[in-house]
Amino acid sequence: MKIATETASALSYLHASNVIHRDVKTTNILLDNNFCVKVADFGLSRFSPIDATHISTAPQGTLGYVDPEYYESYQLTTKSDVYSFGVVLFELISSKPAVDINRNRHEVNLSTLAIAKIQSHTLDDLVDPVLGFESDHQARKMITEAAALAFQCLQNARETRPSMEEVLGALIGIQREDYDAKSAEELEIPDHEAVMLKSDPPTFSPVSSLTENCSGRGRTPYSSS
Repeated sequence: MKIATETASALSYLHASNVIHRDVKTTNILLDNNFCVKVADFGLSRFSPIDATHISTAPQGTLGYVDPEYYESYQLTTKSDVYSFGVVLFELISSKPAVDINRNRHEVNLSTLAIAKIQSHTLDDLVDPVLGFESDHQARKMITEAAALAFQCLQNARETRPSMEEVLGALIGIQREDYDAKSAEELEIPDHEAVMLKSDPPTFSPVSSLTENCSGRGRTPYSSS
């Protein structure tokens, strides 16, 4: 969750600066000794003027991460980065590569596999067992919400995908719920009081826009300590 949130923060900052990364993938997400994120490789990045609706360009990027609508229309927007980030989220959840030719031909792309698991209500088949999906209720809740968010990022029609700022807000909300739940458990707060604690401050829906509760964090450049 830390890696996902810090990556989303970096991409949100880029988009607020009218820059499209264009090659979001796990190998371009670098970690320092404290597991702090550095988003790297801007070789394919493009500047997008505020008044531009799209940039016509030959499709480029990495197989398994490329926005299918961009690939078909040659129209590049920030939602192309959102799609790629959705693939990254599912990589974090599953520990599976974005592309694997050893998988069933309909499941070579992780995005296709993940969408099928979500739609068939078999997310447990996709999740890396070491994450405690079956044994830890709180982990199961966080993973389920993160998967729902990733599913929204992978929508074929770009207008139905959230913005990166909305993605960041949702991830912060998921983390905040986990923090509040753990705090309540450690303090041995009775159930009815724990519910009050979890509802203050307001939480984020993983599939809706609540950017007003982010306090502008999506527009703040990330720096590693």
